[in-house]
Amino acid sequence: MENFTPFTALAGGALIGLAAGLYILLNGRIAGISGIIGGIIGAASAQKAERIAFICGLIAGPVILALVAGYRPAITVDASLPVLLLAGLLVGYGTSLGSGCTSGHGICGLARFSPRSLAATLAFMATGFLTTFVMRHLIGF
Repeated sequence: MENFTPFTALAGGALIGLAAGLYILLNGRIAGISGIIGGIIGAASAQKAERIAFICGLIAGPVILALVAGYRPAITVDASLPVLLLAGLLVGYGTSLGSGCTSGHGICGLARFSPRSLAATLAFMATGFLTTFVMRHLIGF
């Protein structure tokens, strides 16, 4: 971990917490990304516009940071497109099984001391650790 930046991570975590807190205070709903994206399809027009604006903000934030600060992290993805598509579908399926995603359960749910969110977060973290171990150390992928 030669690029560990605790102050940047702390600032990012504080901003995520602030955004999630403001979202629930102003809208009365948690900032669960999978629910927001899923609600775009069948939402009423007022909710649809709000949800689209939220997703656009999620995309625009890093783009603006890259343009203003010149920060471009070196990201490499070695997986093929079919593997990435399969992984995305599995994550989406798991999100529907768990009634929420990492942002809904891990950030908003844990902040509200929700036992269901604690169980969901422990389940997807353990599954992620196990999958990484198996893929890297047993399969060698």
